[in-house]
Amino acid sequence: MATAKPTRKTVADLKTNILNPALTSTYECHFVFPKTIRDWANTTTGIGNGIDFDNVGNVSIACREASLPGTSLATHEMLNDFTGVRERHVYRRQYDDTASFTFYVDVNYDTIFLFENWINFIVNQDGSDTDTKSSTYSYTVNFPDEYKSRIFIRKFERDYAGRNLEYSFYDAYPLSINSMPVSYDASQILQCTVNFCFSRYTINAPDGYTKPPSDSSPSQLPEEQKKSSKINDSFVGNTSGEDQRFIPTDSATGFRGDGSEPLLLPDGSPVRDANGNLREMF
Repeated sequence: MATAKPTRKTVADLKTNILNPALTSTYECHFVFPKTIRDWANTTTGIGNGIDFDNVGNVSIACREASLPGTSLATHEMLNDFTGVRERHVYRRQYDDTASFTFYVDVNYDTIFLFENWINFIVNQDGSDTDTKSSTYSYTVNFPDEYKSRIFIRKFERDYAGRNLEYSFYDAYPLSINSMPVSYDASQILQCTVNFCFSRYTINAPDGYTKPPSDSSPSQLPEEQKKSSKINDSFVGNTSGEDQRFIPTDSATGFRGDGSEPLLLPDGSPVRDANGNLREMF
């Protein structure tokens, strides 16, 4: 099959296809905390003497950085079916091991408490249990159905129009929390990075494709430009002065007249022939 012939590209084509890129700074992350964890962390059982899960929406706003997930295909290599030909056939789709999210930490440390409670619930570490401080402490991990949940990343653009991407992570739960250095050097915003484990993800278009609003009305000019661009049709007259009737001028001789009246000299006096008769322009 032959390739397509080169075609001419216009500036409008470049603006439509290249000069309208997607930006990395417009996205939202949503975390669905399982009900069992919400009930458990809202009591004194969880650390922090209870966490107000009504403010979970603030965690989405505080999400400073996230990564859209990657995927790959696992293949099986076949060498002996055809001479000199190596074939690779797909047998499995693979996903990234983890998805990382970085959050700004507020002065109440809610972000840290929320995800620490989630991890504590997974290992059934009761904050009110005094045995946790014992050197012989042991624990029993809860069932996966109780701590796995869903997380979402929605990618959109600044105009909130057009196509949206929504990544939905299944069977997600926090796998680890990165260390958060503190020091007496110049103060910086404390950030908490949480790494989530998940089984797979899907891409959705929740709202389908929404066309940007069409602007059928002509664009409005600034007031200064309106004044400078406006044509004044109220002026009656010509270069001879306001309210003066326009009189054509012969470009060769400079004589003025409209053809129905005697030809005039530049000073306005009539032109006469050799016999003293008034001369007409045409």
